[in-house]
Amino acid sequence: MAFIWAVLIVARLIQLQVFQHPKFAEMAREQQQRVEEIKAPRGAILDRYGQRLAMSLPAESVVVDPLRVPDLTIAADVLSKVLNLDARDLLVSLKTAVDDRRGFLWVKRKITRQEAKRLRDLNLEWIEFRTESQRYYPNRSLAAHVIGSVDFEEEGNGGVEQSLNDQLAGHAGELLVTEDVQRRGFASKMENEAQPGQDVQLTIDSRIQFVAEQELAKMVAIHHAKSGSLVAMDPRTGDILAMANVPTFDPNEPPKRGAIAARENLAVSAPFEPGSVYKVITLSSALETTRLRPESMINCGNGSINLFGRIIHDHSRYASLSMADVLARSSNIGAINIGLQVGDKNLFEYIRRFGFGKKTGLPLPGESSGMVRPLRVWQKSSIGSVAMGHEIGVTALQLAQACTVIASGGLLMKPRLRMDAPKVDPVRVLKPETAITMRGMMEGVVIKPYGTGHKYARLIGYTSAGKTGTAQIYDNRTHQYTHLYNASFMGFAPVTNPRIVIVVTINGTEGTVGYGGPTSAPVFREVAAAGLRVMDVPKDLPEMVPSDGSHPADENDVAIADLGSSIPPPLVQAGNAVAADDRPVASANSASDQRLFSRPEGSSGQDLAGPRVPNFQGKTVRNVIEQAAALGIPMEFSGSGIARAQVPEPGAILPLGQRVRVQFGR
Repeated sequence: MAFIWAVLIVARLIQLQVFQHPKFAEMAREQQQRVEEIKAPRGAILDRYGQRLAMSLPAESVVVDPLRVPDLTIAADVLSKVLNLDARDLLVSLKTAVDDRRGFLWVKRKITRQEAKRLRDLNLEWIEFRTESQRYYPNRSLAAHVIGSVDFEEEGNGGVEQSLNDQLAGHAGELLVTEDVQRRGFASKMENEAQPGQDVQLTIDSRIQFVAEQELAKMVAIHHAKSGSLVAMDPRTGDILAMANVPTFDPNEPPKRGAIAARENLAVSAPFEPGSVYKVITLSSALETTRLRPESMINCGNGSINLFGRIIHDHSRYASLSMADVLARSSNIGAINIGLQVGDKNLFEYIRRFGFGKKTGLPLPGESSGMVRPLRVWQKSSIGSVAMGHEIGVTALQLAQACTVIASGGLLMKPRLRMDAPKVDPVRVLKPETAITMRGMMEGVVIKPYGTGHKYARLIGYTSAGKTGTAQIYDNRTHQYTHLYNASFMGFAPVTNPRIVIVVTINGTEGTVGYGGPTSAPVFREVAAAGLRVMDVPKDLPEMVPSDGSHPADENDVAIADLGSSIPPPLVQAGNAVAADDRPVASANSASDQRLFSRPEGSSGQDLAGPRVPNFQGKTVRNVIEQAAALGIPMEFSGSGIARAQVPEPGAILPLGQRVRVQFGR
């Protein structure tokens, strides 16, 4: 009998020690060892000059094994006081973990150094510390919408932190830890090394970005606007130099309830009707597809037009204007008549060529393709709306890309946000001569005394060109256009060799001070000046302060959206769809001009007529002086180099007592 029991015992030992050894060895390992994930250091985000915009720093977190805590109530009380937590909530979490037999509980993650020291001083063996990584944004809100932010697990949840998360995050490692009976580690072995994330270098220039955010926020506050966006690009490469939005946020702080909208990158995700800045596209397509030229006279209908049975009113009354002055004065009727000559199909084709209706492909989440309706759903009068920037939705980024076509000599440059992104061959949109002509006309918006950008967009020491825009905002609730505006400006500088393109749009302005000229053009001026300075771009004008705008400028550039309106023109009576400027422009068709040039009783019209103005553009200062002296024409000069613009236009009759003003530039 004893022999039988001995045989059974030996057999059982053989079974346990030989045949079931792997099973029990694995069970022992599971009890004695654990695998800890080693987070890979997240890559930094840098600006174009290597300045850190986002980085990761080591931070400690507190964990406990609830099964080893001697008294849960005391533990909750101690931890809550040191870590500033709610004791009751912590006690509930501890008890729940014990009931579920869970031996791990995060108490508080990424604590401060002071909190860690106070806990260590308590010398409690059931308190453990884990080293994690804390994302840190040293410049706080600078470029926040571009950079984005991360969650507690350091996973991107906005901006390039989200779109380039795989590249930034790297790959976690594994550490095998052997523990004693009290679950304290006494040996470890690295199973897999963590692979750090890669750094990402952006095209953003922190210096330009700072000025952009500062100036945009200032104008949004001054005009009590709802929001604003700005995009600055290098037209030679497509590099995004700055992208700003208001309101903004500090990615170091967790999202606040009700403040999620502040984290939306409006420059890429919020399309809007651009208004008169879009006339640049209309006129560009006309130069390509019709025989119109800057000097071509355009019928402006004394401020109104009957478009397929719909009466449309302009913001000011003009009988006719040159094509160049349609842009400078931002005439809606002039733009509509130009659009009619271009035709639906051609205009739609150039809308697509300029990049509207499709995403730019910038590595930012939430980019909108805008809104371009198919040609088949256009109404007869749609061409009138589209020609002046309505019935189409664009983003600030798309407008900046479109403006680079003019600035780059007719090439569409794909926007670039990463310094290591492969350069894409540009696409020819306009003939070079068309782009150069458009540069000249856009410069007229700025340098002509009556141009809508004359008072606000001129730079000291640099030539500049651009276009203002003011579009009525559509109310989806009432299904009507309101008296709130999207006020915009898009432009570039210097004119002959553009180095920076800037688009500014401020949303929710009102009144005449809410037009694109007084609202968005000053932001362009300050950001362009700062950008050219930090990029060390040589000046192409004498460094003199621009005039104070004593000549009347046409600031009203509202693209009137209500094409069905039959209300009389704005200068006739109140209650119109768009109010006229309180300071009427002294144009050739206004009552103020009639008073200014009215002749005394008994005099004839010939008594007040002067000589016909020659074309001075393209000539040197000396040549202009000699020609003007020979004709007896009084002159007024500004700048040096080559004559770039003049007022009155070539061929006009110079009124008695008036001077010809010529702007020179290099």
